[in-house]
Amino acid sequence: MSFETLLMEHNDGVVTITLNRPPVNALNTMVGQELGKAFEQLEQDASSRVVILTGSGDRAFAAGADIKEIGALSGADAEDMVNDWHHVLTGIEGGRLPVIAAVNGVALGGGCELAMACDIRIASQNAVFGQPEINLGIIPGFGGTQRLPRLIGRGRALEMIMSGDSISAEEAFNMGLANHVVPTDGLMDAAQELACKIVGKGAVALRLIKECVSAGLDRPLDTGLAFEAGKFGEV
Repeated sequence: MSFETLLMEHNDGVVTITLNRPPVNALNTMVGQELGKAFEQLEQDASSRVVILTGSGDRAFAAGADIKEIGALSGADAEDMVNDWHHVLTGIEGGRLPVIAAVNGVALGGGCELAMACDIRIASQNAVFGQPEINLGIIPGFGGTQRLPRLIGRGRALEMIMSGDSISAEEAFNMGLANHVVPTDGLMDAAQELACKIVGKGAVALRLIKECVSAGLDRPLDTGLAFEAGKFGEV
């Protein structure tokens, strides 16, 4: 697989996808299309077991959506673009592959929303998270109003989104947005270590775990338990 905005490396079941759009890996239509295509192909590849998603350089995981591109869109075109990104991020979130976001530097706007669509987030000490769209007079469009409250709670999410303030890696960890904070120069080693641990687990069980957790989050407990019981019989 060859892409213009992504780098991809395969290593014993661990696939590292690097957003490669210098200087700050801004997310445009091509990035979304290529991410969608990459994950669709990996979902069909039995040798791919875990994905690490990161950004090139040490400044940014992804600094957000490409403002120049968004500014040129009409209302209908902007809605279409947002729906396309929703499809991509929902595919990442709902796919069989465990996805680890290795967040290096800033993850703002669409970058934060992309990280939230991943299953696990490991942040470097210099990582910064935020939804600053309000500062431009717009709202998050890649799922921020939905995923952030589910991860850190309604009140904290509303404060972040309404103020446009960013938070440090340590604050993200304390809120539950980041699973781990590690030294900047050890970020990829930490992500690889966790990925290798997960690769050693059963592929079917990993898929069913993702299905059960996702299915139960927004359902009553008894409904989620019934779903889990049904999936237990598939192991």
